[in-house]
Amino acid sequence: MTEDLTQRAIGQRRLITVFGGTGFLGRRIVRHLLDHGFRVRTASRHPEPVRWPARPNAPPERTKADIHDESAVAAALFDAYGAVNAVSLYVERGRVTFDAVHVEGAARVARLAHQSGVERLIHVSGIGSDPASSASYIAARGRGEIAVQQAFPGAILIRPAVMCGPDDAFLTTVVRLLRYLPVYPMFGLGETKLQPVDVEDVAEGIARVLSGAGAAVVAPYEFTGPRVYTYKELVTRVADQIKARTRLIPLPFALWRILALVAEFLPGSPLTRNQVALMQRDNIASTDCPGLSSLNIAPAEIETLLSAILGGS
Repeated sequence: MTEDLTQRAIGQRRLITVFGGTGFLGRRIVRHLLDHGFRVRTASRHPEPVRWPARPNAPPERTKADIHDESAVAAALFDAYGAVNAVSLYVERGRVTFDAVHVEGAARVARLAHQSGVERLIHVSGIGSDPASSASYIAARGRGEIAVQQAFPGAILIRPAVMCGPDDAFLTTVVRLLRYLPVYPMFGLGETKLQPVDVEDVAEGIARVLSGAGAAVVAPYEFTGPRVYTYKELVTRVADQIKARTRLIPLPFALWRILALVAEFLPGSPLTRNQVALMQRDNIASTDCPGLSSLNIAPAEIETLLSAILGGS
């Protein structure tokens, strides 16, 4: 209890800028930072109003900042103790490319944070990021990690597994399809290994790192759920919980890539080729990286995640 009060007292004197603070992960990071007593500034291209739950401390400050805009990024970082880059891109549109966001934009945030005297920078990447990957999204994420560490020595990398929550694009979609389809098409044979994690656990982990819980850790954090599933096992577990009698059938990845190519032109891009590429790689934690347990967080089980999703549907 004493340690918690000390961290809150420290947090109340410190400002954290969260780039992408209105996104799926970003707005959760903001809430958890507020709970830890930090002052928070959200920085995003479209700082649309977010209805934050009532708290005894002040709501977050909002500012408009495109990570491609040098002056806007610098202004968003003014007087900040720490910064979190939670900006992500899944579909390229014109000049808004994976390199522009995950490499150039990430490097810009890191460089300007370093120049501004920011003490702690967290860069959110993802498990499986690899600069040598043939998939442009995965490769850009890997190059972005390198660029950030070069621009801000000591930057902290956070690599979550596939994140789940009531408004996610993964587990919620699985539930929806199982409810309405008599036949469920799996990615390949359904053998890809996954370790889905609660987005709230990821946000809390980031807040604890900024509070100093992982100050001595050098290796990237990899935040995952407590269990490893094959994709088929995961879908089967979901089907059992919602009592769906859907038949699972394998679908070759080559066909998925064709479907994704078409889907990328649809509103909201329900499926992308990069998502297909991610589903061809195991998405599980490395034994060499600290995880949520190193921050005294017991990750939520898949049943808990499903209850939250079903409660919000």
